[in-house]
Amino acid sequence: MNILLVYPKYPESFWSFTHVLRFISKKAAVPPLGLVTISAMLPPTWNKKLVDLNVTSLQISDIIWADYVFISAMYIQKESVNKILEECIKNKVKVVAGGPLFTQEYNNYSQIDHFVLNEAEITMPLFLHDLASGKPPQRIYKTSEYADMTTTPVPDYHLLSAKDYAFMNIQVSRGCPYSCDFCEITALLGHKVRMKTPSKSLTNSRRFTT
Repeated sequence: MNILLVYPKYPESFWSFTHVLRFISKKAAVPPLGLVTISAMLPPTWNKKLVDLNVTSLQISDIIWADYVFISAMYIQKESVNKILEECIKNKVKVVAGGPLFTQEYNNYSQIDHFVLNEAEITMPLFLHDLASGKPPQRIYKTSEYADMTTTPVPDYHLLSAKDYAFMNIQVSRGCPYSCDFCEITALLGHKVRMKTPSKSLTNSRRFTT
């Protein structure tokens, strides 16, 4: 199975740091940690390729190569998401989507084949089980439960090109005890802070593509 993981481009905004990054010869502030974590949840025998549109361009040959294109995005990346979907539809490649944008607005994306929503530690195994059993995957996998962070795999850091990023972030926790009205964290991840173990955050974190 060939899996193409695509991270949409940020427009010029707080999230892009476009003009600041030029001073330090970097292309993006931080890597798509969610997608490389998703990659680590997929079977090790599958071929996986990451394209972060904030550091490189998406080639049609990459889309044609893939059996599935996986996309994760935030609301601000919607314009780039639409362009990616257009190319996938044009080349008849199925799309699997997750992350904040699709968890909140999956009803607005009728062109997407499958949604793996909420916390992938819970919903991704359901999608993978259906694929492995030969059963047609459902269109929507979602849950109201929160994942045990100690089960989260170490992200596939080796898919990243470290030289392109200003910072190399790690995930330590999910959830927040506060209720800021400008933030979607609690709506998505709950009010209880759940912690990873150090080994789940840091093991193999130096294995980057340079």
